[in-house]
Amino acid sequence: MKFDRRHFLSTAATLSSGAFLTACGEKGEEVVIEEPKKEAGPRYQISLAQWSNHIALKAGELDNLDWPKFTQDNSGINALEWVNQFFSVKSDKLGKQPKGQDYLAEMKKRTDDLGMKNLLIMCDGVGQLGDFVTTKRTAAVEGHYAWLDAAKFLGCHSIRVNASTDASLSPEKQTDLCSDGLRRLSEHAAPMGLNVIVENHGGLSSNGAWLAGVMKNVGMDNCGTLPDFGNFYVAKNRGKAEAYEKAKAPYAHDPAYTEDETGLGYDRYKGVNMLLPYAKGISAKSHNFDEQGDEIHTDYNRMFQIIGESDYRGYVGIEYEGKELGEVEGINKTKALLEKTFAEVG
Repeated sequence: MKFDRRHFLSTAATLSSGAFLTACGEKGEEVVIEEPKKEAGPRYQISLAQWSNHIALKAGELDNLDWPKFTQDNSGINALEWVNQFFSVKSDKLGKQPKGQDYLAEMKKRTDDLGMKNLLIMCDGVGQLGDFVTTKRTAAVEGHYAWLDAAKFLGCHSIRVNASTDASLSPEKQTDLCSDGLRRLSEHAAPMGLNVIVENHGGLSSNGAWLAGVMKNVGMDNCGTLPDFGNFYVAKNRGKAEAYEKAKAPYAHDPAYTEDETGLGYDRYKGVNMLLPYAKGISAKSHNFDEQGDEIHTDYNRMFQIIGESDYRGYVGIEYEGKELGEVEGINKTKALLEKTFAEVG
């Protein structure tokens, strides 16, 4: 049966958007044609990291359960990145653990009622996934299991964890230890359909090349990164000279780092670029803005030109940490900057 291209195209147009279309070839055999996958909607969407409101939350001015509505009412953002410390209890053996099922059910009910999405839980204080002591490393891995359960229940796609260990160890040893903890946690998360993602969050994790190497070493699709624009400092200068000198000592003579008034750090543009192949989220860190509304530490246009050249599409999470503006104003300034940048960069 001769293949009639016009007939096939008109027929194909009436089909649903399934993965495959079939037609008859020149010799009568069935030809299976894969339809290109179409990605609907904008390339980027905006979410909010709960840490942006950490001052109000810690002061008791804002309750964790009220945070979704507060976010929607004050910023018009409908996708949430939770921080575990605001709904956790302390466990001696496993570090911070989520509050009970009734509490999680109330969190989910409130976001569902508002039509909001829960994207991820940022997990801190659950132990070092790269701990040198095997039993402690295992406890850290297992301590994250309950957070995976909570993320699954809330409908999140990931938990964000830290790749941390003893900074006095060699980079190679730190790679081995963190890779072991991350791999075991990711193996537990995989059957749940969840990702384990690592933020550049101090120490060697703030070295883009090192963290990318850890991702490659773990070698699991559900183990990825959360590149943060502002967390490329391996040592922060917090005004305590002795502590700062000690923190930067392991890296001070490494040409990969440069020093400014904030501390000793890694090039943020290079770092984000290195982490993008593994990215399952983006953290748009902001502190202060100039008169044009641009962030003074990060060139957002340059950053999104880099991101635009990658395969990443999805949520960009606002994480405002400035002190000159109130939290809501800082969040909304960052949102406006992102919207402006998306329009300019495309």
